[in-house]
Amino acid sequence: MIIQGQIGPLASTSSLPVGQQAVIRQGNMGEIIASELHGRYYEAAYRRTLFSATTTAAGTTVAGAVAAVTGTVVVSNPINSPVNLVVNKVMAGLVAVGAAGFIGLGTGYNSGTNVTHTTPLTVKNNYIGVGSSGYGLADTAATMPTAPTYTHILSGIGTLAATGFGVQQVFYYDLEGSVILPPGGYAVLLTSAIQTTTFVGSIQWEEVPL
Repeated sequence: MIIQGQIGPLASTSSLPVGQQAVIRQGNMGEIIASELHGRYYEAAYRRTLFSATTTAAGTTVAGAVAAVTGTVVVSNPINSPVNLVVNKVMAGLVAVGAAGFIGLGTGYNSGTNVTHTTPLTVKNNYIGVGSSGYGLADTAATMPTAPTYTHILSGIGTLAATGFGVQQVFYYDLEGSVILPPGGYAVLLTSAIQTTTFVGSIQWEEVPL
């Protein structure tokens, strides 16, 4: 099937009427020119495939990329899941002055053993109130079958005495769907130094059929 369009703007100085057929606009490299009608994640949210998990109280983290974690957010895709978890956004921060270091995203994969869910978090469908349950699971404390490795450094953590800044603002990092957790995959927010009752975090993902 051949789809034809027109290079450059349409030869019109006013909006086209409802029902009129128009040619597709294209750029000089042959690309289709399009603009969004709704917000970026509207379609996924409307289709009830967008989910998030968030800590509800500040926790104490462990240091580094280790298998057993606490006080953070772990999102995992069970081995028998029929979907990929496509990570869009991660959010993290401290609610008090922390130990110097950094916050990072760690990921891992194990095709034979699922994550052990020590303290599960409630997974929320982003179609509020009527969204269906998904396949992705989340925890604030868990043991991963294989220690994760850092894939993204998200933010630095300072101490007031050492660096002149203390309490960190909550921030978000848009991964734009560039991290995919297949069945057996998991992602976790990590801190390089122990943060005592200060850490909060959140992860948002879309569930896409295999």
